[in-house]
Amino acid sequence: MSRVYNFSAGPAVLPEEVLKEAADEMLDYRGCGMSVMEMSHRSKVFDAIIKEAEADLRDLMGIPDSYKVLFLQGGASQQFAMIPMNLMKNKVADYIVTGQWAKKAYQEAQKYGTANCIASSADRTFSYIPDCSDLPISEDADYVYICENNTIYGTKFKTLPNTKGKPLVADVSSCFLSEPVDVTKYGLIYGGVQKNIGPAGVVIVIIREDLITDDVLPGTPTMLKYKTHADADSLYNTPPCYGIYICGKVFKWLKKRGGLEAMKAYNEEKAAILYDFLDQSSLFTGTVETDSRSLMNVPFVTGNSDLDAKFIKEAEKAGFVNLKGHRTVGGMRASIYNAMPIEGVKALVEFMKTFEQEN
Repeated sequence: MSRVYNFSAGPAVLPEEVLKEAADEMLDYRGCGMSVMEMSHRSKVFDAIIKEAEADLRDLMGIPDSYKVLFLQGGASQQFAMIPMNLMKNKVADYIVTGQWAKKAYQEAQKYGTANCIASSADRTFSYIPDCSDLPISEDADYVYICENNTIYGTKFKTLPNTKGKPLVADVSSCFLSEPVDVTKYGLIYGGVQKNIGPAGVVIVIIREDLITDDVLPGTPTMLKYKTHADADSLYNTPPCYGIYICGKVFKWLKKRGGLEAMKAYNEEKAAILYDFLDQSSLFTGTVETDSRSLMNVPFVTGNSDLDAKFIKEAEKAGFVNLKGHRTVGGMRASIYNAMPIEGVKALVEFMKTFEQEN
């Protein structure tokens, strides 16, 4: 069977050449006689893999030496607790709620201190990003939290909030490495890799060193302290070795393609093809306000749930899979991450045109 165009929101499409390279190395990684899946995380061979992956990520994002890069487990959802456990020194944090995942992080933080929702777009089904230029930031807030790209609703912060000097914490799971980023604007950036970088099972945390301390909330488990992992260079316990290895290959693939500037241009070009079609279509409508649109996740509807279901079914038959919207929203969603080729987006739009004519 030939490969389908996979529009899944995550686990998501990976670059084909990365998969082929991993397949070639599956039984014997570079002459060591075994797979990366089988080798000790304490071995010289794996040590080189994780160090090289970190160096390439630092290079791609321009991560300063004053930030640590941690390869962790537990997904983005575990960070919802780990962040307040480690950063809530005053037991106060401000949250901007722009979707399901920001809401879950906000609810989790309430277990550890006072979490304030200082802005939200819930009033219009999270279809826009609120103006965050002058927010009621709490005097004693330990940090301000955002989910930068909202996978479910297809919105993206185009301008970071004015945190009035407080550290900004951002979940970038679904826009990780999709465009250049100024790491110094954040106290902590993190994301699950299964959308734009690698297989599920790895979460990458980029954290400013002054935020890594032993001064954590009482009862914080050893495994949930950033300091535990920072001190051990992400090797405190057995890390998700194979996942990190694939991430490393994706970093190399991105560098070969010209880095994040080149990726941003490519992603803008891809997204424009789909958004331009949606803007003039008489059947399909995008659900996000124009200035808040994500380059990665594009939700759309026909306005008729039966027709939506018919579209999803016919699209799948034609080789366009995982277009069903999140269960909380319905409709359709095309996730067009870095590894989705432009041909896939063009082919989807042609299919949508035909479907429109026939329905």
